This record gives sequence, structure tokens and C-alpha cells, in this order.
Amino acid sequence: MDPARADILAARHRLQDAGWIPRDAEAFRHLPPPPAAVWLGEAPEATSAGCDAHPLSGAGWTLHPLGQTPQGRVDARWLDAADPAQRKELFAGLPLPTYPDGAAAPGDSPQHDAAPFAWVHRALCRRGLRLRIGGEDAAGRGATETVWIQLRHQPRSAVEAPMLVIDVQAGVHCVLVETHHRESAACEQPVVQNLHAHIRLGAGATLQHLRSVQPGAADRVAHHLQLQLGPDARYEQGLIATGSRYHLQRQVVELAGDRAEARSAGLLLAAGADLEQQVRMLHTGERTRSHIEALALASGAARAVVNAHTRIAPGAADAEVRQRLTGVPTGGQPRLVLRPHLEIHHDQVQAAHGATWGALPEDALFYARQRGLDERSARGLIIEGMASALLARAFGDPQFLESLDLAGLLRQAVAQHLSDDPTVPTVQQETAHG
Repeated sequence: MDPARADILAARHRLQDAGWIPRDAEAFRHLPPPPAAVWLGEAPEATSAGCDAHPLSGAGWTLHPLGQTPQGRVDARWLDAADPAQRKELFAGLPLPTYPDGAAAPGDSPQHDAAPFAWVHRALCRRGLRLRIGGEDAAGRGATETVWIQLRHQPRSAVEAPMLVIDVQAGVHCVLVETHHRESAACEQPVVQNLHAHIRLGAGATLQHLRSVQPGAADRVAHHLQLQLGPDARYEQGLIATGSRYHLQRQVVELAGDRAEARSAGLLLAAGADLEQQVRMLHTGERTRSHIEALALASGAARAVVNAHTRIAPGAADAEVRQRLTGVPTGGQPRLVLRPHLEIHHDQVQAAHGATWGALPEDALFYARQRGLDERSARGLIIEGMASALLARAFGDPQFLESLDLAGLLRQAVAQHLSDDPTVPTVQQETAHG
């Protein structure tokens, strides 16, 4: 038996022995994921017509320049996980989901809860992309090298487990725009997608990462990001995500190097659908800083959950951590769950967390209506302002946001959210009612 096949069978056996995520798992108890059979393509509905895409259709990962900016050096390898040599290269240097004895790391039960997703992914993964950003020779690069790239992903099949591995070399500044916007030309069937990404930042590297994930209404999607930051590395992420039949965005950031810094801002838009974001910051280096912020908007019968967990290890002296979660129902009777959590094992830290829940400000709506806007436009204007401020705090550079045309992306996402909310009257409805 070839090594690739043996690794796939071993992952299936490990999943069978350990079992799927229980309904009372702490990290998933508010929005339990579908069973393992769904993610493995073994559920009864998986027997319907598939959507295997032709290699030239633009499906899978595609790499693009970002506007007129110079791309810089990017070494990209598209790898076939069914080929033993390429599978070895794809998974090289990546950690297994659990420790060799099968136990979770001390104090890391929520991380252990997600291990079955990783075993399913290892069993089903067929293709992946590895990127080395900035080249390999640090001595031959300028100190201020900036690499601008865009990654797009379209489903290749009805049930899939894509893989992405990114290594940002020491001292490199990278701007990455990653989009997952369903196009019917790529796949017209509901998709089950269990995506795993591993991102590593070398000493002094910076990654500004804008992610936009807009699945189809019937899709079941789980994206897992594992990040490791070296000394003086900085990671900034802005996420725009919309709801679906099941949608999980989970990221685990390990601030391993001294003075590493990470910021995460999530805009969650759930209109009559499910959406959950889980963010875990693990501080192990000294003088590290992290900031988690989320704005969740839900309407109809949506279920939206934000789980923020920051752990400061015993040796992480002088850590600074912040969490700020906000939930806004925009119509109907949605269920919004906000869970900030700090786990502190060192006395010398600065930490704060909080969660607020409430409707859009009535005074702002009143003044917007006074300008002649209908209710939907007024709501959209206010939400766009809140979302822009959220992402501006994550990236901290107005010119950077303008260069990515973030305003246009937000306008489209917010308009779609409000159009999916039947409780917000349109101009025609307001006119009909006088």
C-alpha cells in the first residue's frame, strides 16, 4: 500500500476510534456541526449528482495579482494529495490534530474539541496549495519588501477538503486578499467544504489578511485557520462572512515569539441562516499583544455565535489582550450568542473583555431617515459605518483600506444581508403604506 493511501486510512481509523464531536463539547455546544458522515461525503444526500469541476474551469485555488500593485516574489506549489511524494510535501512540518498519546494540550480542551474536523480533513484532502512568500534568501531582500496577492477559491466537488499552507518569510510584509464567493458556473450543487489553512510568520514578518467568505444558502462550510507567529511578527485579519445551512469560521493563533501581535476583526452577517466564528489566541511568548473584535448581525430565525478565547500561558509575561464582541439583531427573532473568555496563568498582564447586545441606534436611524432615505437604505448606511470602523481598527491604515476597495465589498455584503431580511421594508412597501 502506498504511503498516501495508508495515511488516509489511518486518519479514518483515528476518527472512528475517537468519535465525532459530541453535542456537549464546550466549543460547539451552541451550534453543533453536522455529523462526520456529511463531511466524509457518506450522508444519504451525498448520493445526488456531484459537481466535479474541470481543471480549466477556474475551480480550486487560483492566484491573482492585486490591482496594479507589484506582486513580489511568491513561490506557489499546487499539490496532489493522492500522490505519495506530493502529499508528503503538502503536509510537511504541519502538526497532527492531537498529541501522540491522544490527549489534548494542558488547558486546551476547546482546541481538542475540533480535532475530529482535522482527522476528517486528512482523510478526505485531495488537493492543496503551498505558498512561500518573499522567497527563501532573506539576505537578498530589501528590508521593506511588500508582497500583494489575491487568492480565490471555487469548489471543485460537492464534498471537499481543500488545503492551504502559507509561509511568510522573515521581514516580509504581505497583503493577502482571500475570497470564497460561490459562482454557479463552478458548482451548481450544495457544497460541503472542510477547509484547513496553516499560516506561519517568520521573525518580523507582517501579514494583512482580508478574508471574504460568502457560501451558498444550502452549503455547509467549515474553515479552520492555524497560525503561528514568530518574534516581532504581526498578523491582522479582517473577516466578512455570511450565513448558510452551516457555516463555521475558526482560527487559532499562537503568539509564540516575543513581541508578536495579532488582531482579528469579524463582520458576521446571518439572515435566516447559521454562522459561527471561533477565535482562539494562545499567548506563549513574552510581551505579546492580541485584540479580538466581532460585529454579528442576525435576522429572521438565524443563529449567530461568536466564541472568543484568549489564553495567557505561565511564561507569557507582559501580555496585553483585548476582546470586544457586539451583537445586533436587524429583524425577526434571531438567536445571538456572544462568549468572551479569558484564561490567564500569569500575574503580569493587561487584559479586558466585554460583550454588548442591542438594536441599531434609534437616533442614528432617525437622522438617516431625515435625509430622505428609506428604512432599508438607512439601516444599510449605519451598518456600513459600523463595519468600516471595525475593519479600520483591525488594519489601522485608511489608505490600505481604500486600496482594497473595501467600501464596495462592504456595501455589497450589507445590501445582500438586508435584502435577505423580509422584516426590513423596501421603498415600494413604504410607498404602498403611505
